[in-house]
Formats: sequence, structure tokens, C-alpha cells
Amino acid sequence: MMSDDEAKEEKELDLTSSDVVNKYKSAAEIVNKALQLVLSECKPKAKIVDVCEKGDAFIREQTGSMYKNTKKKIERGVAFPTCISINNTVCHFSPLASDETVMEENDIVKIDMGCHIDGFIAVVAHTHALQEGPVTGRAADAIAAANTAAEVALRLVRPGRKNKDVTEAIQKVAAAYDCKIVEGVLSHQLKQFVIDGNKVILSVSNPETRVDDAEFEENEVYAVDIVISTGDGKPKLLDERQTTIYKRAVDKNYHLKMKSSRFIFSEISQKFPIMPFTARVLEEKRARLGLVECVNHDLLQPYPVLHEKPGDLVAHIKFTVLLMPNGSDRITSHPLQELHPTKSIQDDPEIKAWLALGTKTKKKGGGKKKKGKKGEATEAEPMETTDPANGAS
Repeated sequence: MMSDDEAKEEKELDLTSSDVVNKYKSAAEIVNKALQLVLSECKPKAKIVDVCEKGDAFIREQTGSMYKNTKKKIERGVAFPTCISINNTVCHFSPLASDETVMEENDIVKIDMGCHIDGFIAVVAHTHALQEGPVTGRAADAIAAANTAAEVALRLVRPGRKNKDVTEAIQKVAAAYDCKIVEGVLSHQLKQFVIDGNKVILSVSNPETRVDDAEFEENEVYAVDIVISTGDGKPKLLDERQTTIYKRAVDKNYHLKMKSSRFIFSEISQKFPIMPFTARVLEEKRARLGLVECVNHDLLQPYPVLHEKPGDLVAHIKFTVLLMPNGSDRITSHPLQELHPTKSIQDDPEIKAWLALGTKTKKKGGGKKKKGKKGEATEAEPMETTDPANGAS
């Protein structure tokens, strides 16, 4: 049983505590700025590993300057290493220092990253075509589909609604753009120090993947993760050696046989006991061997680099949303480039109805109205923390 104090402490660690809300928002502000920085570095011939490093370094610096003078040590920093996945690569590409992969003109660049302060996590993913002028053709379809699905999800992830409603809706949106939602992607509830909470939203419902039905509740936080492909949405692992991101599986123990494994595991347990990390930050020569044994015995959970078929294009949008008493607050995002998709959802009544839902909760009774007429907030409100300039570098 929890003591009263523990129960009180537990209670205060959700969004009913302004301190918690502020930490989420500070983490979001940093990760939004980090995304802006990474985007400005995405240019033809830029080496992916260098840009990933810059994103992580920025988050470490910005979080490092906060809460310096507190008595209690407050953990803070990277909650998910910067990944830059190109074209048909789905996700999790955050290569080792020796990797020479560069970006090229017209690449579809997906940036994925996360920041935390005191374990309160803000994550974001954004897709950008490396080109001048509006994005057209299938690339525009994929990015527009991901963005529209994210906007619909923002309106359906709210107290009283169910996770499966979101799964069905985002699949409908993808189909309207003649794209597919990529299988195997889960949107997770976020809690303090927990990047993959138990309440999840499935991207695609199929017989193999079952998740528990869940209802969203006030004061919860979600990372809504939308990944869309012009291909069949069933990505493959091509090369295990590309995997560099891992997370300590807290509930697992095993006595490692190899010395290199024990060395690397103790380093991980000290430096990255909870959040995902990249092998780039470990002693590289010893890491490779040791990581394999750790993964084989479930001590580490790998985040594999998956691929659609060559020629397919994948778009990714992820945002963090706080389910506040007065409505949904999307705290991470970045404006998109101008898109000219080949498909239109203008004549789809169902999608239009979802997009017309507000993100604010109507309070009963009196009280001053915030500006805007009834049914306001049909557009996702732009965030103060992002640069309104349109991310084109």
C-alpha cells in the first residue's frame, strides 16, 4: 500500500500540478527550437550524423542550463535521440560517427527527437522535402496525409473518446490521399520517466496486433505518432547493424557472460537508466559486441531502422498533447512547407467533420469567453514557441 504522502505525491505528478505542466512546456519549447535548428542544417550534402549530433547537443545545452541551483538533482536532457530518416527509411536512423550518409536535393527528410525535464517528456517529429518551392506529387500526398491525420488525431485524442476511434480515423485519412498508415507504429501515453506508457493508440488494427481498448482521460499526456507511406505500409528490417537506438528494459535482469557486455551495460545503467539513447554516445569499439548480448537477453529494447521499398516515400508527424481541463494543448509542432497534393479531402464529409471539431472544452455556466466565436479553434492554434517562418532552409 502507498502511504498518504506517496499517494499525494503520485497525484501531484500529473497535469493538475502547474509545476508538471511547466516542465512539459519547457521541454516542448526546447525540442521545438531544436527541431528548428536541425531543419536549418538539413541541406544537400549535409552528413546525417553531424546534424543528429547538433540536435542532441542543443537539447543537452538548453536543458543543462535549467534547474541548476535546486537542492534536489533534477534529471533532464535528451528523451529520444535525434533521428533523420530519408525517403523510404521509416524511422530511427541516427547513425554512428563513422557513417558517411548524406542528404541529397529532393530527399524527403523525417526528423524525430525528444527532450525531458525531470522525466516530463516532449517529443516531436516533422517531415520536410529538401527542395525550393512547393512540394508536389506523391511526396506532397504523403506529407499532407500525415499532417491531416495528425490534425484529426488531435481532435479525437480527448477525454471520453476511445483509442480505436483514432486508429480508424487516421486510416481513413491516409486512404483519402491514396496512402497507407505504416503498421507497427504505436502512439503512447507519456508519464514521468515513461516514454512508452501502457495506454496506446494502434496505427493499424490487424489480427496480429491487439491492444487493450482504452479511453482518454483528463490530465493525461500523449505522444501522437503518425507515419504514412506511399507504399504498402509494411516496413522491413534490412540490416540490424543500422540499429543504434536502445532503451534499458527496466524489469529485466540477466547475468551477462561477456566482459564487453558487462562493461557496456554498466555504462548504460549509469548514464541512460531510463530514456532511449544512441550507441554513438558509448565507447564505440566495445559497444557493438556488448549490445548484441544485451539485446539477446532482453536487457535492452532496440529501436530498429525499418524501410519501405525503394521508391516509396514515408512521412512522419509526431506531437505531444496535454489533455488539460480546458481542452487539448498540442505543445510540439513545426509549420509545414507549402504542399500541392494530387488528392483533395475537400469533398470528404467525414474528414471535414473531424477537422471542424474544436480542441477546446466548452465550460458549462458563466465565465469570461476567450476570444473567438463559437466553434473556434477549428484550426490547430499555432504555437508561440515555434518560429512562424516556414522552416524552409
